[in-house]
Amino acid sequence: MSGTESLSIRLHPADNVVVARLALMPGTALPAEKLTVNGSIPAGHKVATAPIRAGEPIRKYDQIIGFATDDIAIGDHVHVQNVEMRDFERDYAFSSAAKPTAYVPEAERATFQGFLRPTGMAGTRNYIGILTSVNCSATVAKYIAAAITPDILAQYPNVDGVVALVHSTGCGMADSGEGYANLQRTLWGHARHPNFAGILMVGLGCEVNQIDFLLEAYGLERGPRFQTMTIQDIGGTRKTVDRGVEIVKSMLPAANEARRTSVPASHLTLALQCGGSDAYSGITANPALGAAADLLVRHGGTAILSETPEIYGAEHLLTRRAIDRKTGEKLIERIRWWEEYTSRNGGEMNNNPSPGNKAGGLTTILEKSLGAAAKGGTTNLTGVFKYAEPINTKGFVFMDSPGYDPCSVTGQVASGANIVCFTTGRGSVFGNKPSPSLKLATNSAMYRKLEEDMDVNCGAVLDEGISIQDMGQRIFDLILRVASGEKSKSEAQGFGDAEFIPWQVGAVM
Repeated sequence: MSGTESLSIRLHPADNVVVARLALMPGTALPAEKLTVNGSIPAGHKVATAPIRAGEPIRKYDQIIGFATDDIAIGDHVHVQNVEMRDFERDYAFSSAAKPTAYVPEAERATFQGFLRPTGMAGTRNYIGILTSVNCSATVAKYIAAAITPDILAQYPNVDGVVALVHSTGCGMADSGEGYANLQRTLWGHARHPNFAGILMVGLGCEVNQIDFLLEAYGLERGPRFQTMTIQDIGGTRKTVDRGVEIVKSMLPAANEARRTSVPASHLTLALQCGGSDAYSGITANPALGAAADLLVRHGGTAILSETPEIYGAEHLLTRRAIDRKTGEKLIERIRWWEEYTSRNGGEMNNNPSPGNKAGGLTTILEKSLGAAAKGGTTNLTGVFKYAEPINTKGFVFMDSPGYDPCSVTGQVASGANIVCFTTGRGSVFGNKPSPSLKLATNSAMYRKLEEDMDVNCGAVLDEGISIQDMGQRIFDLILRVASGEKSKSEAQGFGDAEFIPWQVGAVM
């Protein structure tokens, strides 16, 4: 990368474009590239550094991000007006880049102050959750949570709150297949999540997604920490709310007995997310988060990369890091599933980036994916999992999900994520309950504008010359502090009650 005094950023010597650090006027000289800009170039957008003939590839990160639709001259703006997507062969080279992980010796590994549960898992927060089997019980669940007022919670200082996680499905769906399995895994994953001290599950009674079916399928047992009820059995809305409030109040004393103790960082499972991305995402925040993920893995923890449509075109970089061919092929199977899924719904995987991404300088899904994949760091890919499937291996893993951020995080938390890091260039606001979310800004201008929402300014990588590794260390240290109880910006803003969105797949009937 060029120095902080440069007007442009070169990401690899083989690239035929550079990125404008600032908005460039026509005639602006880029001395490091020995060229003059031909027209206005917005900040974060690309400038051609070599002649590119129509049909030739555009290269950034030393990877193909698209193909020229017209002849492009040195100094031209390279963006949607002269770049398109095309299919081309990728060499998956399964496991060719896998290498031993430099683990930190156990005696020297980081720790945090967490809630160690009877299951052996550790929580970073101590909530009581109200889950719903169906949309029909959503209002009742919200009424129960609202009845546990701040005055009541003040008597239980070790309880972080009571949260109702409601959704819009659970009936009018098939009682088998991918959509049903997604919902059941999501509910089961939250019911057993270590950030919950207790769970109350509320149903209507006649829905497709029966509570008893969930309990039988996943071996859940009712007890003091996990209770269930249905509106039809209890006798209507008011009676169910009253009974639910009694149950939650009965859980509060035991939940309040939980205490934070020192536990190894290996108990952390980190959800890696990005939203509202811009051209700086793949230059600052995403690789810095990748460096933090590497540190967590080296300390024995787990990092989950997701959003399958947003690694499309960069999957070959992950298959090369797979611990074996079987793991790499599981990722490609998910890519093929998505190609078929989008096709049968009249879409395509290339229907990306979003308007906001494009305004921020991202031209194609390949460019976006290459930047997004950087969140996964550099360690081996140790596992590939379906949406909301329990993560049963340590290290860097991939969980299949849509690119829709709240839906993706919902699956990651169900899979076991007890903390979230979310990079953004345009300024996404997001939070999650029960797992705290850290927001990482890709550029200083947006950070200053949305400082009350952003936890880390990764724009300092460009503005202050801070290395990716040093920024990764800062993020890792903050992860440990927030896991130990320090509030994130999104928690201070009160986010997290409306972000529970299970992935709906299949016909609504």
